[in-house]
Amino acid sequence: MNTHSVDNKIDIDYRDISFVVNAGEIMRLATGRWVSGDDFVDRESELRVLDARVRAGNHVLLTGQRRMGKTSIARELGRRLEAQGWVFLFTDVEGATGEEDVVANLAEAVHPVRSVSSRFATAMRGFKENVEEFSPLDFRIKIRAGLNAGNWRRHGGQLIRDCAAHDQPVLLVIDELPIFLKRVLGQDDGARRVDAFLSWLREVVQGLDPGSLVLILSGSIGLKPLVQRLGIPDRINHLDPFRLGPWDRHASVKCFQRLAESHELPIEHGVADAVYDALGTGIPHHVQSFFARLQEFTIMHGRDRVTVEDVNTVYRTALLGPSGQNDLVHYETRLKEGLEDEHYTIAMEILAEAAIQERFTRSARRCLEQLYAPIVGDAPGLVADILEVLVHDGYLEDGDDGFRFPSRLLKDWWSARFRDHYIPLEERRGRP
Repeated sequence: MNTHSVDNKIDIDYRDISFVVNAGEIMRLATGRWVSGDDFVDRESELRVLDARVRAGNHVLLTGQRRMGKTSIARELGRRLEAQGWVFLFTDVEGATGEEDVVANLAEAVHPVRSVSSRFATAMRGFKENVEEFSPLDFRIKIRAGLNAGNWRRHGGQLIRDCAAHDQPVLLVIDELPIFLKRVLGQDDGARRVDAFLSWLREVVQGLDPGSLVLILSGSIGLKPLVQRLGIPDRINHLDPFRLGPWDRHASVKCFQRLAESHELPIEHGVADAVYDALGTGIPHHVQSFFARLQEFTIMHGRDRVTVEDVNTVYRTALLGPSGQNDLVHYETRLKEGLEDEHYTIAMEILAEAAIQERFTRSARRCLEQLYAPIVGDAPGLVADILEVLVHDGYLEDGDDGFRFPSRLLKDWWSARFRDHYIPLEERRGRP
């Protein structure tokens, strides 16, 4: 996002749509970024529960499907706790390629806490300068240069213990950890290294004084399915699961109406409800993205308001069209990052079947298992594992009549991609 100030106004560029708003008076769009403060909508009940668990000293595994706002709620909780005397540390390890990178990223997050970062730098024995002379990024680079496969556990553990020994309680959020672990899994000796890393992290945090430091792990790939697949579910049994669900109709409508009021975009009665109906579920990012596309539509066509008919048009031509592909391709990319190649292929079969046939039935499941039985060891077990991932990460939900998409937007996107060249599973039964 690019911003610059002009006469107490902020010019905000959201990809292919720009608009000018009064600073401090607007609910900003958040297509592709986390939100906090006044932009944080209708998560108060979840925040209260999460706040209570953190204050009780419970380490948390924050889960939920993609684009649900996990990063936003973690940052908003941290912002509020900081105002009450806590230290809030946040690091995103999506780009980490090794265990040493994770420790260095954590050091970067700790850099502003001078008493901790200075003590840690001294222990690293590679610093002749004061920590204050380094930017957070330079501090991370300096720390990373002193880490290797033989010492990251010792230095990383000491850094976490130093944080816990601080005179204020600490909330540490490590975001996108499952993506990092999946990357390690694909490297030499990956399964053992993932096991060793999670075992190390569990040992460190369980050895801290209660309430001194609370850890939240989050990510857009499920951690639980990963450890279950590796046969090490006990490595995360010290984490208290907290699942963040979608907005209901009321919250989705409220958010859309607030956006319309903030950006002075007149909307016809029923538009906000039509948006929710079109999406099928209240994924915060999708609600905000829909608003951005509708606003762009009114500008391009010289409209003075948004109508219910416009909602249907923009849904078909923008959200499902070329301009909406960045949002939706993200789901396939994340799925590919989280699964091995053969597992990913089976997941795509399941999603295509659920999209085109409206659901993935028990009968279709048996057909898929028979189809892949000659090339995989335990086809029923593998399909069960993949379905668990798809449900955990929000692609599908389980019902009495089979698995279906909770999001109409995702179902329509997958259907549009495969409907012209997909043969339903039951029709393939017995084919050569």
